[in-house]
Amino acid sequence: MTDINALRDWRFSIDLQGIAWAVFDREGESQNSLGRRALEELGAIVERAEQGARDKSIRGLVFISGKEKGFIVGADVREFEQLPTEREVIDNVTLVNAYLDRIERLPIPVVCCINGFCLGGGLELALACHWRIATRDEGTRLGFPEVRLGIFPGFNGTARSIRQAGALAAMPMMLTGSMVRAGAARGMGLVDELVPSALNLRWAARKAVERKRKSKPAPLWKDLARQWPARGWLANKLRTETAKKVRKEHYPAPFRLIDLFETHAGNLEGMKGAETRAFAPLMVGDTSRNLRRVFKLSEMLKAQAPKNLNFKPLRVHVIGAGVMGADIAGWCVASGMEVSLQDVSAEQIAKGIAAQKKLFARKFKTKALRAAAAARLIADPKGEHIPRADVVIEAVVERLEVKQTLFKSIEDKLKPGAVMATNTSSIMIEDIAAPLVDPGRLIGIHFFNPVAQMPLVEVIKGERSRNEEIEKGCAFVTAIDKFPLIVKSSPGFLVNRVLGPYMMAALQRVERGEPKEKIDEAARAFGMPMGPVELADTVGLDVCVSVGNILKMAPAGGSKLDQMVAAGKLGKKSGEGFYVWKDGKAQKAQPQALWDKGELDRLGRELVAPLIREGERVRDERIVESADLVDAGVIFGTGFAPFRGGPLHYLANEPRSNVEVLHRSAAE
Repeated sequence: MTDINALRDWRFSIDLQGIAWAVFDREGESQNSLGRRALEELGAIVERAEQGARDKSIRGLVFISGKEKGFIVGADVREFEQLPTEREVIDNVTLVNAYLDRIERLPIPVVCCINGFCLGGGLELALACHWRIATRDEGTRLGFPEVRLGIFPGFNGTARSIRQAGALAAMPMMLTGSMVRAGAARGMGLVDELVPSALNLRWAARKAVERKRKSKPAPLWKDLARQWPARGWLANKLRTETAKKVRKEHYPAPFRLIDLFETHAGNLEGMKGAETRAFAPLMVGDTSRNLRRVFKLSEMLKAQAPKNLNFKPLRVHVIGAGVMGADIAGWCVASGMEVSLQDVSAEQIAKGIAAQKKLFARKFKTKALRAAAAARLIADPKGEHIPRADVVIEAVVERLEVKQTLFKSIEDKLKPGAVMATNTSSIMIEDIAAPLVDPGRLIGIHFFNPVAQMPLVEVIKGERSRNEEIEKGCAFVTAIDKFPLIVKSSPGFLVNRVLGPYMMAALQRVERGEPKEKIDEAARAFGMPMGPVELADTVGLDVCVSVGNILKMAPAGGSKLDQMVAAGKLGKKSGEGFYVWKDGKAQKAQPQALWDKGELDRLGRELVAPLIREGERVRDERIVESADLVDAGVIFGTGFAPFRGGPLHYLANEPRSNVEVLHRSAAE
């Protein structure tokens, strides 16, 4: 057993009142996560607390974070690969669960103090404590994000969260991986007490120990949902709702969790052992391995931004108040920045600003916060705020001469050190920068639509773009909580370049008479978030033609695509394209009969083949620095099936027969 006096990730002390303080401050890390050493040291703390309870030297135990922000973000995902077999997973999880059971059984009060993120294994540790105190701080969030890694809570969080919050609240929380604020957690029963800030935690914990506070389980009316027959009804409802969002064959974890609940939630103690048995095969399965890879890819993207750069963007100026420009402005405001929005049309600016009300309503829960956000979004038809801005982003019409003229007119207005960026989706950065006095200053900061939902932003490096400007661009992207991907300036950059062949090949199938609904269903069966035909409508058929021309892959003149664009049928934005759109949704004809699953699987692989082949070319041409970054860009920029780990990873791990289909389809 680890020496209690030689802890590295925890600090343990007993004060004059006999209260033991276990302060989690993981060595060498900015956030606390439950790695192997931290868990071993937790075992030593538990043993010392048991001894102190027996000899009366300890009258209470408090868990608290030593980090300025954040309690515990969960288990250390980096260490998951150290458990390659189900047996190893079961042995390790069983050991941790034994620690948590011993904490729960301690005869002295055990208090958990929460400030900042309390997620996954961190919340499971908190639920094993007798009393939970959380700060009302805006940054305090509780949740079980495990489903995003292809698993569900494995430290008996399933049973304990149902015990405390009731199944109606706990199950949706686990199934969606959503996080809740401290106030909502208090209402659910996951938290027992709220305090204004982290400064109040220690005093509140001391009072809780003095008063021997102990949390009560969910009241009877909340507990009824786990009793039969209500449990069976709820399980079926949860399956139906979950199936609307994900497919069981792609993401088995939420469905296994529902099975676990339906079979075992009538006996929560028995549910704990069943949880471990159901958890282990998910942990070593392909879906979880690939989703953990996606998590690592997201960390790789975050690392594209330098850590010690002396650049903190606070003010942004956006030129162009169309849908994309206005949404970029709105997202920057929602991220806490002051934004000025410029356009030749004052009416367009007003329309763009008004469109952000929905975003602000989602992001800010009080009227005061929404009003403050609205005040930070400033109409600026003459560009008077350009000299104050830390970042200036152009999002006007996709025409080279228009962009060149614009940047020439504002170049000498920017303050020293400000970022000058274009949101172009396909025009070469060096071409736009050619007329500038200092062409090395211009970079691309390319957002994807819808801005609020797409996590990736391409940071485009032109032939003469300075590294310092690229670094500042990446810092800005991370400051607005997006993933930056540094991409070399080339036609289509990364995302549009790989999407172009995928979408054009699918549209050629439609041209040949294949049902668009079948094509889209096959892509979804493969794991894409939407089919390529529906995606073309969503992007805009005029944009598809433009990108196709730039990438030299547009269909020959007189194609159905050209005819639709000429007729003003541009897709979702005009109300009709390949589909008719109503209330933002494509109206799809019901197929005459269910398509054969094997046929859909084959068609799905054929559809993504051009995308994968283009991804290989991007890798070979070093448009981004590595194959992993190709995968990261395609996953976070297109929604490519995350459970497959990325297009190049998928290709490298597919059976040989499937790879031959992919290569043959790409060649065609």
